[in-house]
Amino acid sequence: MSSVFDYARFLRKWLLVLPAILLLAGCASVPYNYSRSAERPASLELREGEQQIETGRRCVPVDVIGNIYSIGVKVLLLDWRMGNHNVSSNTVKVLDQYLADNELSRVKVRVNQYAPGGEWSRLFRNKSVGAGWRYTIGLFSVITYTVLPGRVFGGDNYNPYTDTVNLYSDLPAVALHEAGHAKDSAKRTYRGSYSAMRMLPLVSLYQESVATGDAIGYAREKGLTSTEKTGYEVLYPAFCTYIAGEAGTFYQGPYGFLVQVSALIPGHIVGRIKGAMVKETGEKSVTVPAPSDKLPEK
Repeated sequence: MSSVFDYARFLRKWLLVLPAILLLAGCASVPYNYSRSAERPASLELREGEQQIETGRRCVPVDVIGNIYSIGVKVLLLDWRMGNHNVSSNTVKVLDQYLADNELSRVKVRVNQYAPGGEWSRLFRNKSVGAGWRYTIGLFSVITYTVLPGRVFGGDNYNPYTDTVNLYSDLPAVALHEAGHAKDSAKRTYRGSYSAMRMLPLVSLYQESVATGDAIGYAREKGLTSTEKTGYEVLYPAFCTYIAGEAGTFYQGPYGFLVQVSALIPGHIVGRIKGAMVKETGEKSVTVPAPSDKLPEK
């Protein structure tokens, strides 16, 4: 019984402090700061004639399996578009505009694409990350990408060792969040060390808060009201999963899983409240060409 009481006391403290952490860590970047030539000379260049954004060919059986596999994250974040493996042209256009506005011309974006050859090549050529990091953590990341393809198992992410955004969800806010990681990484002098520090306690919270704040701040700056609203409603509870992961290092009791699940409750509450405060004025249109006009399928 003592373990039950210990968990109850921990949960009460947890639910009191978590909303405050959310409000502080997930604040939108206002006024929004665009990056100007943040990419350093050593940053990985795209090959001649290579498109920055590529989308994978539709493969219904594979995409259906991937969509089913992501049911867990859909339920946890209460959005069926998470990991749906059917990214719309609007999501891609918003992401493309973000990259242009922040002068991130060397970041690779793979939209629902499986391209292990391309990722291995980018790992070997990415001199902006030290060889020590590329051939340890970076090597493991690309092996994982190859053996457990996101095209099936999902998981929107940014890989700093190949400087690649992998996108599987039809949510502009999620796309902006992952690109926010790329922007954050591009500003760092020691990109490999900065990325590897994520393994240290609490560092992931800082990095996730930077990307979340940048995504929501950009949406507000560009008048993307529905994207800003979704950013609060999805990115806040998603951020809570990282907080729960950190809490797990301090609470090792038998109810650790419940601690992680309970973290989503204040995340959803705060996110919905913040989202409801966004004034629905209609989104401004972006001027980037449609993906069908510019994105090669691979």
